Amino acid sequence: MYEVLPSYGHVRDLAGRSKSVRPDDDFSMVWEVPSAAWTHLKSIRMALRGAENLILASDPDREGEAIAWHIKEMLEQQDALGSNVTVARVVFHEITEDAVKKALVSPRYIDINLVNAYLARRSLDYLIGFGISPLLWRKLPGCQSAGRVQSAALALVCDREAEIEQFSPQEYWTVDTDFKTQHSGPSIGLNLQSRIKHLNSKKLDQLSIRSQEEARDIEKRIYSSQFEVIGIKRSKINKNPPMPYITSSLQQDAANKLHFSAGYTMKVAQKLYEGISLSSEEATGLITYIRTDGFHISDGAAEDILSLVKQRYGEEYASEGVRKYFKKVKNAQEAHEAIRPTSIRRLPSSLVGALDDDSLKLYSLIWKRTMACQMEVSRTEMIQVDIGNSEGDMIFHSSASRLDFKGYQAVYDDTEASPSSYNSEVDAVHQDNFEALSKLEVKDLVSPVNVHLAQHFTKPPPRYSESALIKKLEELGIGRPSTYASIMKVLQDRNYVTIKGRVLHPEFRGRMMERMFEEKFGSILFPDLDNDSRICPRYIARTLSDEDDETEASDETQRSFTPRLLGVLPNSDEKVFLKQGPYGYYIQVGEDRKGVSPKRAPLSEVKDIDSITLEDAIELLQYPKILGKHPDDDFPVLITHSKAGFSIRHRRTLAPLPKSADPKKITLERALKLLTGKNVRKFGRPKGKTNKKDAEPLEWH
Repeated sequence: MYEVLPSYGHVRDLAGRSKSVRPDDDFSMVWEVPSAAWTHLKSIRMALRGAENLILASDPDREGEAIAWHIKEMLEQQDALGSNVTVARVVFHEITEDAVKKALVSPRYIDINLVNAYLARRSLDYLIGFGISPLLWRKLPGCQSAGRVQSAALALVCDREAEIEQFSPQEYWTVDTDFKTQHSGPSIGLNLQSRIKHLNSKKLDQLSIRSQEEARDIEKRIYSSQFEVIGIKRSKINKNPPMPYITSSLQQDAANKLHFSAGYTMKVAQKLYEGISLSSEEATGLITYIRTDGFHISDGAAEDILSLVKQRYGEEYASEGVRKYFKKVKNAQEAHEAIRPTSIRRLPSSLVGALDDDSLKLYSLIWKRTMACQMEVSRTEMIQVDIGNSEGDMIFHSSASRLDFKGYQAVYDDTEASPSSYNSEVDAVHQDNFEALSKLEVKDLVSPVNVHLAQHFTKPPPRYSESALIKKLEELGIGRPSTYASIMKVLQDRNYVTIKGRVLHPEFRGRMMERMFEEKFGSILFPDLDNDSRICPRYIARTLSDEDDETEASDETQRSFTPRLLGVLPNSDEKVFLKQGPYGYYIQVGEDRKGVSPKRAPLSEVKDIDSITLEDAIELLQYPKILGKHPDDDFPVLITHSKAGFSIRHRRTLAPLPKSADPKKITLERALKLLTGKNVRKFGRPKGKTNKKDAEPLEWH
């Protein structure tokens, strides 16, 4: 028999006055208990009378671990935990019967690493807020506050505005040509729209044609040349279904598709989470918890989704098994499930009249995404045609595609989910283009009919919208799911930024504050927003291994990729493969065999994965490479390669190699200089230190 009591979040917090965090006293902290929390603590204390076990089941993330720790600390201070009371910590990621039962049979101690991570983040927020805000009030009257996440977000907006102001547009021209096929029969031929891609045997980039005069000269050459089809390539493209929603992706999609602000999205989602009264039932929650960075869906819910997909669309539309999604958000804690309907069989159409328009729109968005994530890939046929002149120094390119199998896209045409947004006119145009290209064969003669010259100018990078800024913060690992909407609101309420045409414009006040911060506190607030050297509580929480962490998840959604054989190692019969895992692409020597760890080499960010050759793979497989011995201790100095790029390593010291440096030309002398530079960092755990003290396993009374 269990009695379940809520803590209503944190039961204590740092005192709201100066010197509540004392760096000179080993970062000791002064806590205070809000008046409402005393009531909750009293309820827990009363329930403990005569109890043998206290089970702390708060969220399985930093904040949840801290709540459990705070409760235990407060109860110990009040002598509410006698020697006969066993305190245990249990965690579960979904509120289902199976998950709760499994958690109860696997109790553990409070994870002090997670608690320390919380304390580090909380003290950092406090020191920045209480340390910098008073200076801000004196130097820039009207600027109300500074914060770790808030200031980084403002810096991104201001930096983008500076890029736009410094941007100098460049003129360029495009040359598109309408070709007509020449048939000997009564057919009138086919019109093909193509764009020039090669000129004078050189591949053109965006700025290759810089003036109208150059474009006119090309036009004359086109009309005076004879052309034929020189290449036809057919391919099939599989597009994976989207991942289920997390807080940030829901905010981004709602902004892009429904034009909701981040704050309004969370307000509507909160109503769906709290639920409504359906017929004679009590209030029913329509969606799961809305503040999450985890992509996983409970097995029971996923199986129910698959069943409904088969029922509504057919067996061929359901994935072969339950799709499992890997972590993609930097520094994610994955304490909760992805955002999904509590019952997938509650179709949006059944809630018409029960929900207001905006709530129904958001529910429909979540319902479709949840269905789609367990459906089959969509398959598209693509055809690409190259047209060249007789001299071979001018090539035009034309392509078209046709949807072969809708797959997960079928759910977006489901009228019971919401009115279809499918555009049949656009699809008809693509279909016509595909049919036209499909009738061509190599050596078919074509003649230019019309040449279209168009003037363009390069455009500056776009200003951030709310959704784009949230996405950038997420990519950089700044902030948490619960903070994004509030940060957007704070920046606007304090007139640091304004929204015009759905994009963020920094105000004079915000730009002045950001400039002062960059000059005075740049190394604290945002040393480099594109660098992984920011202070990150996640690195405090985890136990570092002796190797550099190369298991950060890729920021891009994993796409379908079939392992590709690159060739065979010289003087060996071992095959070399290009593969893709949850953390990106990598090179592997040999087949996968049970009990054998094949040699692998991660790839840095590569725009065109098809360009990787056997020579590239052999080059990467030679790392780590010893450059020599360090003169101070005779330990080897190595150059290593990871997904993040090349680095110099000596024992527990790691120095990133500048992107402009050629790793083949790095000498021992250059490596030693880099190891004494400012970007050096330590990794791993010093010898002699253990994760935590040895502890006896928990036993229930």
